Amino acid sequence: MIGLFSSYPLLWPELSDCSLEDTGKPENKVEKPRYKWVEIGTNITEAQKKAIAQLPPTMTKRCMAVMKQIICLSPQKGSLSDLLAAWVRSMKPDRADWLAVLKELKKMDYQLYLQVAELAFLEESFEANVRDYTKIIHDYGKQNQLQDAEKILLDMKSKGVVCDQVTLTAMIHMYSKAGNLKLAEETFEELKLIGETLDKRSYGSMIMAYIRAGMPKQGETLLREMDAQEIYAGREVYKALLRAYSMTGDSEGAQRVFDAIQCAGIPPDVKLCGLLINAYGMAGQSQKAGIAFENMRRAGLEPSDKCVALVLAAYEKENKLNKALEFLVNLEKGGIIVGKEASEILARWFRRIGVVEEVELVLREYAVGEANFKVPSSPLAFAHSEPN
Repeated sequence: MIGLFSSYPLLWPELSDCSLEDTGKPENKVEKPRYKWVEIGTNITEAQKKAIAQLPPTMTKRCMAVMKQIICLSPQKGSLSDLLAAWVRSMKPDRADWLAVLKELKKMDYQLYLQVAELAFLEESFEANVRDYTKIIHDYGKQNQLQDAEKILLDMKSKGVVCDQVTLTAMIHMYSKAGNLKLAEETFEELKLIGETLDKRSYGSMIMAYIRAGMPKQGETLLREMDAQEIYAGREVYKALLRAYSMTGDSEGAQRVFDAIQCAGIPPDVKLCGLLINAYGMAGQSQKAGIAFENMRRAGLEPSDKCVALVLAAYEKENKLNKALEFLVNLEKGGIIVGKEASEILARWFRRIGVVEEVELVLREYAVGEANFKVPSSPLAFAHSEPN
């Protein structure tokens, strides 16, 4: 609920504004005020009324009571930690109650949910386990709050809770997103040392870290390590690795990953085929780009306009106008219509070499079934050819 909750300190601020004369006597400690639990009446804001009305009616009275207090909390009433402490003292919540409250807060206000979750770890009634720690680490990771996640991990270790594969994988994923390859690698090595068999999520998180760091070959090495153990990465990991090679024009790397995708039993789709075509195009291998396109069609996939455009761009890069025209003729035979992106590439190319009218005439003649249509043997011949 954006704008509904304020940011509340977990501890009361020091009373630094108090001015006391030095009488030589020991100062009396100012006792920390306790939260005043007052029933929520009608004197609340419309936003607070709306939030309370949206609470599920199936919530227990204990949960409903604390949720109302949290929704209407203000700094004048006390701190969030005092509120929860008062709830624990007076209503004795159990783990199920804590989980119900956290579930609702997660829907309502993510940052407040994280604050309450951290405070819950301090309460025995929450009965925190390793999965709870992993969950909040993962949630902090989704918010890119790296330091908060690391603080939870340290707290977890200080309490003697042993990190397992799921927890460390969550950390690798978080470091990967943050672009911190060094910490991702260190955590991956720590994961290996705990003695558990690595799964596809653990490997996948580390492969993604290498991809984000611009090191696809290291990611591919892990992929081969997985293959040797008959562990296969998820489709998105393969796609990300293929894209990394494709965008840099590493056609050999792209082809290796494309082959690995099929070996993993993942049927390539048009987008994966497009990435392979792009790799060949960027590498200046238009012939192989065309072969990859035809293989896609033979596999029964309907080419997208993007794939058509990529093949044309590959031919343009090598100035192979005759090959491009042959390609267009074959598309026409197959009933494939050239779309906007591919048309823009053709228009740009033909304007650059000054053969727009000639191309239009020749292709129009083919479209109406000219019997003796032949693609000119060279771009130069085509540029100077006269329509029949």
